[in-house]
Amino acid sequence: MSTDGGALDRLAAAALAPYGLDPGCELRLINVSENYTYRLDDPSSGEAYALRIHRPGYHTAGEIASELDWIDALRQDAVVETATAVPALTGGRVTQVSTPELGERNVVLFDWLSGEMPDPDAGDLGPGFRTLGAVSAQMHGHARGWARPAGFARFSWDYETSVGRSGHWGRWQDGLGMGAEELATLQRLDDTLRSRLERYGRGPQRFGLVHADIRLANLLIDGPAVRVIDFDDCGFSWFMYDFATTVSFIEDHPDVPALKQAWVEGYRSVAPLDPEDEAELDTFVMLRRLLLVAWIGSHHQFATEAAELGAGFTDVSCTLAEQYLSTYGG
Repeated sequence: MSTDGGALDRLAAAALAPYGLDPGCELRLINVSENYTYRLDDPSSGEAYALRIHRPGYHTAGEIASELDWIDALRQDAVVETATAVPALTGGRVTQVSTPELGERNVVLFDWLSGEMPDPDAGDLGPGFRTLGAVSAQMHGHARGWARPAGFARFSWDYETSVGRSGHWGRWQDGLGMGAEELATLQRLDDTLRSRLERYGRGPQRFGLVHADIRLANLLIDGPAVRVIDFDDCGFSWFMYDFATTVSFIEDHPDVPALKQAWVEGYRSVAPLDPEDEAELDTFVMLRRLLLVAWIGSHHQFATEAAELGAGFTDVSCTLAEQYLSTYGG
């Protein structure tokens, strides 16, 4: 999804009119991952917004609307603070905007949420991970009891749609730096993950609607307030998969065992956590890691983070796989 920056800026500018925003809004690209996210500052109202331009082929307009339904429910049920999607002048919250260069894209405009992301280099991350555990427990409890509206549709992050033949981010076998030795090691990991997940099962207490990217980077701290952002990947998966997303890209950090313990403590401060669920946290970490190998392979040409991680991520993933397999078999 390589896209000319000027073309994207022009599409973002074209999104102002459907929302009745001042054409003189300042537009600043702040994130490139699955989507493009801009900060908008409206000089006429003094308001700030986040404009999310969706990449084609990832989510349908209906799936995006379902994401917004869950965000609304979490906020309205006082589970966690979330961003409010702003309706367009037509009343819809998922808007189609097009330019001759890029064609049609789905866009969503959110009110700008105040707060600061926790600094991962600030020292002790334990408090942040306890917060992540507590927030995850709150959202999981809500997901288990929430009556989803008719037509609710989000995709799944199960084995097949993560690292199997229907992977949303492509095949891990197409990751960067993948030679015969790497393929053999990661295939052993893949086989073991599949076997363990089949035994673990997908009962309603273990598998349901999750954020699927609940990292420190997706928290905003504003005094006592904790706000959760970026539900773009939310879907159906194992609840414990949410822990794996907290250590995305840092799975090899020596503090991960302590961070896992902090997350578990935070979770249990809100809800019970079955020892059998806790015992599989490392399995979900490796499932996520293998998924990220696929993500880097399919996204390195346009996502800055994927490009920076490169082939070295595959090499470290093989080391982590050997460590995991020495404990869990394979």
